[in-house]
Amino acid sequence: MVVIYGIDSRLNPIKRQLSDVIHACMQSELGMPEDKRAHRFVPLSSDNFFYPGGRSDSYTVIEINMMKGRKPETQKSLIKSLFSEISSTLGISPVDIEITIKEQEKYQWGFRGITGDEAVDLSYKVNV
Repeated sequence: MVVIYGIDSRLNPIKRQLSDVIHACMQSELGMPEDKRAHRFVPLSSDNFFYPGGRSDSYTVIEINMMKGRKPETQKSLIKSLFSEISSTLGISPVDIEITIKEQEKYQWGFRGITGDEAVDLSYKVNV
């Protein structure tokens, strides 16, 4: 699951395009299937979204939650791909993009009535 935060007036107009870019990067870097897009947008008013100095009001935070198993090189490749593709497609400077990957153990995920470690029919690989 991916959660994206930003100032509402900047984030709302680009949600679909940003979701497309994020998912394309996750497909190419992690092998995620087309139908596994799980994005949550949290557009905030500027008085509810504080960010570091040196950033513009295009500042965007992307939190990626995933089951543990991807190699550090794979995760770094995903982050670099996101910086590059978001910048080239949407014109948001890498200085205005913050990305965090949060990994949880497979047993800490629950979906379709089971936990992640019980799922044997995933259409993608976790250990990449």
